Amino acid sequence: MSTGPSYRVALRRRREGKTDYQLRRGLIQSRLPRFVVRGSLRRLSIQIIKAEVKGDRVIARADSAELSRQYGWLGDTGNISAAYLTGLICGFRSVASGVSQAILDIGLHYPSKSSRVFAALKGALDAGLKIPFDKEKLPDDKTVTGSHIAEYAKRLSSNPEAYQKQFSAQLARGLKPEEINSHFASVKEKITSSLSKTAASGESKEKAESSTDEFEEPIEEESTEED
Repeated sequence: MSTGPSYRVALRRRREGKTDYQLRRGLIQSRLPRFVVRGSLRRLSIQIIKAEVKGDRVIARADSAELSRQYGWLGDTGNISAAYLTGLICGFRSVASGVSQAILDIGLHYPSKSSRVFAALKGALDAGLKIPFDKEKLPDDKTVTGSHIAEYAKRLSSNPEAYQKQFSAQLARGLKPEEINSHFASVKEKITSSLSKTAASGESKEKAESSTDEFEEPIEEESTEED
């Protein structure tokens, strides 16, 4: 560990690998709400967060656990398809709340091409949320809909033992991996039909109030350690 009179101990959340303060400062100075994507191997959480003087305020959120609870999703809740659908939900809710523009906040995730983070971004974009992005980073439709999984399952079906071992969790939930494309389309349609109307009304409300300043001035990062 470095020592000396000029050495400064990093803030706790930086030491714990939770917050990149330099990145966070730049995002806040954009004057836009942040599209925050966080998750584990089995679950994703997406939030639209606005920085205010008193602290961050959550405007809209979605969790991949909602996919199975509310929309009948039978696939994994931590994969790319689930990330896209969760981003779609959050995007619709954001627009419905009157927020149609945001900036992507991936935290300490590495910006890998076609990763879950960018699948979630693709879902939010399809919901009408405007976020600056690099087209090269977004996954293609084949990856998002799970077509590659269906193709792999068809090839593996000639070996029943390996097929059962590889897809046991999905089969237990009643989803044949060969049918994931149609199942994905069905769940996406449920989400779109249930949330698109409220999103349209929120977009109209935002246009009507466009003459007012929606966002606060960006705040400076505190020099003291967070609680």
